[in-house]
Amino acid sequence: MATNLTDRQILRKTATNRGETVDLIIRNATIVDGTGAAARAGDLGVSDGRITDVAGPGSLDATGATRVIDAEGLVVCPGFVDPHTHYDAQLFWDPSASPSNVHGVTSVIAGNCGFTLAPVCDGDGAYTAAMLARVEGMPLPALELGLDWQWNSMAEYLDRLDGNLGVNAGFLVGHCAIRRTVMGADAVGQEATPDQVARMKELLAESLSAGGLGFSTTRARTHSDGDDEPVASRWATEDEVIALAEVVAQHEGTTLEFASDGCLDGFEDAEVDFMIRFSRAGQRPLNWNVLTVDSHAPERYRNQLAAMDRCSAEGARVVALTMPVIVPMNMSFLNFCALNLMPDWGDILSLPLPERMERLRDPGTRRFMQERAASPDAGVFARLTGWATYVIGDTFSAENEGLSGRKVEDIAAERGDANPFDTLVDIVLADELRTILWPGATDNDSESWELRRQAWDHPSVMLGGSDAGAHLDRMQGAGYPTRFLGDCIRGRKLVPMERAVQLMTQVPAELFGLTDRGVIAEGAHADLVLFDPEQIDSEMLTLVEDLPGGCKRLHAGSVGVKHVFVSGTETVTDGEPTGELPGSVIRSGRDTSTVTI
Repeated sequence: MATNLTDRQILRKTATNRGETVDLIIRNATIVDGTGAAARAGDLGVSDGRITDVAGPGSLDATGATRVIDAEGLVVCPGFVDPHTHYDAQLFWDPSASPSNVHGVTSVIAGNCGFTLAPVCDGDGAYTAAMLARVEGMPLPALELGLDWQWNSMAEYLDRLDGNLGVNAGFLVGHCAIRRTVMGADAVGQEATPDQVARMKELLAESLSAGGLGFSTTRARTHSDGDDEPVASRWATEDEVIALAEVVAQHEGTTLEFASDGCLDGFEDAEVDFMIRFSRAGQRPLNWNVLTVDSHAPERYRNQLAAMDRCSAEGARVVALTMPVIVPMNMSFLNFCALNLMPDWGDILSLPLPERMERLRDPGTRRFMQERAASPDAGVFARLTGWATYVIGDTFSAENEGLSGRKVEDIAAERGDANPFDTLVDIVLADELRTILWPGATDNDSESWELRRQAWDHPSVMLGGSDAGAHLDRMQGAGYPTRFLGDCIRGRKLVPMERAVQLMTQVPAELFGLTDRGVIAEGAHADLVLFDPEQIDSEMLTLVEDLPGGCKRLHAGSVGVKHVFVSGTETVTDGEPTGELPGSVIRSGRDTSTVTI
């Protein structure tokens, strides 16, 4: 990371050393600087949103400081960078980006998987909202009430957010939005003509010039729009995608991102060939979400890492995102969720309620569903087949009274059921399918955790993939920084605390070329987290009704996060937001440097 002090910052640094008025001094902290270096005791000075001093303990004269924090017993580290979020909509009604903010995240990357709110034509907001509701689990009423669609271009969208953010936020330019803007309704169901591809290239160039961080797309079979049709980018030819990647190569500080079937099942040779072409055409790193690690499906994990190795060997840079925690999620047989994506389950779970319940009562249907869920076709969703370890959440019938919080295997044993899946289905039928289910993941064993530890050291693997801002009532990955740190300090201790911090700060900041972010150094932005290493963790999930229209989402606060600063302004105190909005839009070229392959 390069840092360049302005003349004013140099004067402020001199003032700090003289003890004249400065904004903030943090004293007696344990400094974990984000580089992976050993923790050390020291003081920090901050002025005008930048770190002006990194000194030994007691070295800074605090006589004239505006504020002094005694950080005895606390760790200070760079603010965490979440590389895969979908905060594109939420930031309009929640500029703090909660709950990521209270977990120490100070910079987010949005616009992933080809889904962005700009560019957009007048009248297309309703289509885009319905697509996001289906594919990213954002409640449609919240989108309808929370977005006014008073923008068309990426420039107008970014301008609407700038100056009204509690975190720093960068936005990729989504393929689906570009296609819809150029092709209208024909974006779904049609290949683009050469003239349309040329117009898409012009629109992408305009969006990148306005500050878009790069280009994102999806080819994943699970991504369908509000009409249950493949989203627009899935109708594009490979040549169309490559042509758009070539535009990215012409703009400073940009990057590439995509989702694919290989993320779910493992990569076929043809898809590896495509990733190599994609990265080479853009001359940029290409990241994808998400690498799941399961000792019960080691062949998928090995396939995906081998694909990354082949990309590197052939002159491309392709990076897999992976989560360092098991992301808590809930399921239901009533509403669309990951269970619908099990092989052949979608046709059953999309039936009208009476017919769906009748099918679920049939023993033959149950055996068919179990067999398909356990088949190789299930891919990554096979991790949801630990039926015995599911925990029953909210229930809605007298028959199910007292079952909340209990494991299915225990209930099955009481009932004498030989097959826990039958027990689970009987429970949801009694509630007319409204039962909330908390899956017990199959990949929470020691072998899977050891494979994860190994993956974190792979040069083409990076931590991330929270999907924060999406799937709001079904999963919540935003709290991964505090959960991971707590695990590294007091739990499994798979990596040292210093390495854990580096994996969530310097590493993602460098992949995206974020200038002066991701480390504690003189001249860097004062994006900082102070936490208690004896307490750092995430709270348990709760369902809250704080979205527009009274819609619900899963939320978890942090434990042990004492202070969070964005550009030197405190945004979180003792785990609670301060209401300050010092964040900014991260614009390509201005706030990023070019990272090539």
